[in-house]
Amino acid sequence: MRLRHVFRIARGASEVRYNLLVEAEADGRVGLGEAAPILRYGEDRESAARAVDEMAGRIGDARTFTLAARRAAVPSQASAEAAVDMALHDLAGQRMQVPLYELLGLDPADTPQTSFTIGLDTPEVVAAKVREAWSYPILKVKMGSDDDRAVLEAVRDVTDRPLRVDANEGWTPAGAVERLAWLAKLGVELVEQPLPAGMIAETRELRRLSPLPFYADESVHRAADIPALAGAFDGINIKLMKCGGIAEALRMIAVARAHGMKVMLGCMIESSIAITAAAHISPLVDTADLDGNLLLDSDPYAGATVRAGRIVLPERPGLGVVPR
Repeated sequence: MRLRHVFRIARGASEVRYNLLVEAEADGRVGLGEAAPILRYGEDRESAARAVDEMAGRIGDARTFTLAARRAAVPSQASAEAAVDMALHDLAGQRMQVPLYELLGLDPADTPQTSFTIGLDTPEVVAAKVREAWSYPILKVKMGSDDDRAVLEAVRDVTDRPLRVDANEGWTPAGAVERLAWLAKLGVELVEQPLPAGMIAETRELRRLSPLPFYADESVHRAADIPALAGAFDGINIKLMKCGGIAEALRMIAVARAHGMKVMLGCMIESSIAITAAAHISPLVDTADLDGNLLLDSDPYAGATVRAGRIVLPERPGLGVVPR
């Protein structure tokens, strides 16, 4: 899938994404799932496809298809696990003839607003992208370069909308304190993953000095990661591709709440299949960053939409996703 613009973060750039489509068929119905493999975590299309094949052989036996069994069968292949998980949720909703949000007992009126992400670039290009995104009430700006301050000032020159910042592990403890001070002055609401994922103690100390709340992204994958983050982060960013799907995402929300943490629902660059799967559980979270499909030049599927910045869920059974 080709992107509208080259998408840059602190770790690299891309203009094309190759995701994996998964179908689960039963009783004449087809459930859809999508994997967006994450190279950093040892995934690619080939490894994801092998993992899907491995899980497909176990689906018929409930004893060997538990969440724990799936994870043991395909270690380090969370995006493939997510694809199978969402396809089965889609199929379950279709069989019951209800949208997934209804199957989960959620109210579609409770969906949050979603932010729109502006990738790393020069101040001039970032300002132009902000103008393009005029219809989105909340912006998330990628940071982690030497031009961070100039970029944020350029953004503030063209908009007074709420801003969130994602450093993608791109800062150091020494430089972060000064950054946080001027980010607060520029009206930034929160900072996502300021330091490298393993620097939890350093993040906890930085949070003590920070005027802004922190959200964990790269530091959190599954529910078991959350207790160690309390005190270092105010919230977590859950992504289906990192955690392995809807079932684990629901566990993460519960554990985060138990630790007094807020919850953001995020994404990789994905089509409307995976974005819609995440959107169905968005009534449970505080905020969302479900814009991966909006970064595509041509999304092959239609599902959840955004109206006045707020996520609107499809009313069709299951995920409610259809080909364009």
